[in-house]
Amino acid sequence: MHPLALLPVLVAARVAAVRGHPAAAETLTSRFWEEALPGTLMPEVIADLVQKGVPPGLFFDQAQVRVGGTMNVSFPPELVPAILPRDVAGKVPFSNLTGDLSVFNIAPGSTRAATANDTLSRCQAPARAGEQKACTTSLEATVQTAVRMLGAGSRTAWAVALEIPAGGGLPLQPYVIEAVRPLDGDRHVGCHVVPFPYAVYQCHSPGQPSTAYMVSLRGLREHGLGIAMAAICHLNTSSWNPAYPAFEILHTKPGGAPVCHFMRYANLLFGMKSGNA
Repeated sequence: MHPLALLPVLVAARVAAVRGHPAAAETLTSRFWEEALPGTLMPEVIADLVQKGVPPGLFFDQAQVRVGGTMNVSFPPELVPAILPRDVAGKVPFSNLTGDLSVFNIAPGSTRAATANDTLSRCQAPARAGEQKACTTSLEATVQTAVRMLGAGSRTAWAVALEIPAGGGLPLQPYVIEAVRPLDGDRHVGCHVVPFPYAVYQCHSPGQPSTAYMVSLRGLREHGLGIAMAAICHLNTSSWNPAYPAFEILHTKPGGAPVCHFMRYANLLFGMKSGNA
């Protein structure tokens, strides 16, 4: 998917570690704090509210996807609103901000109203060259949209998601890879939950080749937490913005090594079954 498809992921991720916080990690914000207030540690309560942008382990090299390897992974818990039944979702004026605010009793000018407006703006923005994108307001519409983007029939497509306890939080720790299952297809559609009063998915198909996996991991601490995560590797990043965070994290550049990432809690990854791709 286009790198901007991950914008909700990057924006939603809060810092788990900056200077003054137990697990220290350098960020632009922490560097600014240090330069502006030398010798003063950032209070932990502030550190917890700082947007880091990229949680540990979100991006990784394709070579890391191997049994026996270890990865440091952390995702903050997420509160995902309910998926409305299709008939109910169809009665909510999704594209009408004023109507949405009225239905869900959200005060105009509030933070929630601004967030909903931002989501609507991104949903209504035109797709980039070679990209397919759409926002959906029900599970049925999400599945149908992804299948259409793949050019598949409903019986020739598959879907996977992250398999962890409700809330999706993963404590920062090393995880060992216990199993890797390649998923069919060389083109995939990712559908990401975006901020809204009820569950709205933003689906993207980049029109570029990709590979996908289900990766089973087990924590080396925290009572050996076991999880299964859907992962996608983008094989052609030549059109991506050079400033995209993954390039700095993975020490690569547009058109270089594949960029891989995990799918976040409640997000969906779709592809075509073998023989239909």
